[in-house]
Amino acid sequence: MNLFTLNTNFAVHSIIDSYKSFIWTDRYDECGDFELYLPMTSDIEEAIPIGYYLQNSDSNRTMIVEQHKITTDPEDGDWLIVTGRSLESILDRRVVWGQVSYTSSLLQSVIFDLLNDNIISPTDTDRQITSFITESNSDTRLSEMILSAQYAGDNLYDVIQALCAAFSVGFSVTLNSSNQLVFKLYVGVDRTYDQSTNPYVIFSPEFDNLLNSEYFRSLQTYKNTILVGGEGEGSAKVYAAVGSGDTGLDRRETYVDAHDISSNTDSGTLTQEEYLNQLAQKGTEELENYPAITAFDGEMDATRLFVYGRDYFCGDIVQVEDAYGHTSTSRITEMIFSDDEEGYKVYPTFESTTEE
Repeated sequence: MNLFTLNTNFAVHSIIDSYKSFIWTDRYDECGDFELYLPMTSDIEEAIPIGYYLQNSDSNRTMIVEQHKITTDPEDGDWLIVTGRSLESILDRRVVWGQVSYTSSLLQSVIFDLLNDNIISPTDTDRQITSFITESNSDTRLSEMILSAQYAGDNLYDVIQALCAAFSVGFSVTLNSSNQLVFKLYVGVDRTYDQSTNPYVIFSPEFDNLLNSEYFRSLQTYKNTILVGGEGEGSAKVYAAVGSGDTGLDRRETYVDAHDISSNTDSGTLTQEEYLNQLAQKGTEELENYPAITAFDGEMDATRLFVYGRDYFCGDIVQVEDAYGHTSTSRITEMIFSDDEEGYKVYPTFESTTEE
């Protein structure tokens, strides 16, 4: 693994090779992050300045250097701790400017419209990021993802992240050869026993590629039905319910206040059906915060059988099995690259896709 910084023009600035430890995490539907632990010297801050970029030869993502922290200790020595987030965090620098409303619109079209209005071609040119572009994905699965929603003043990153999580879609901002920031949606590939199109990818002690694992299952915070409160007061308040159809003890309810979603938009007045659909979309996104959790964490042997970046990628759905009969079709939600005195490791975080 090679680690190097880029300046604000994306030209190589320095090679970083004298660190004590390094953790780099790529994520499927969230921005990634890193932490770099370096011995403090007179010139080290100049090698990795705040506002510069960091690249890792084992990842296609680029990180933004955001924080420096210097610690001094007579016994342990002086250290510089550098942290930051990946390019997807740029979306966190914008809000949805004004009110926008969507009715039965494609997910990709909605997200691209939000990016165009708030980053690429905003009416206020001070908000424009000239190097930012979108790249359309022709994956037919995206053409089936329809939503109705309304936003006004929401953080742009929060909006796009919630939409992607609700539809199990990944998003990335990568740097191309022309030094443009390219936003793209993508859907992970199914590599489990449940399909016959793609080669299987299995992580299991049986295949000697899962060195250790942690299995976790919890329904403690699980909710499957949500009541969304819209505009109006008292008996005139409008509600919409979203849920899995569970009843009795299996039904777990929560509530979200969405009074900021209005039936009066800049494009006209929404019909009752259109307004309820927008409330329902809000509920669908909110339910993502209350999942039934079945998760595998594990350290894998990156040299055995399946190789990251060749046989599978972040966001893919793979087969995970432990030594006690627990098995799950699980999405790789993040890939972690770690380098310290114990050596270089690559390991995924798995999130079960099995329906409860």
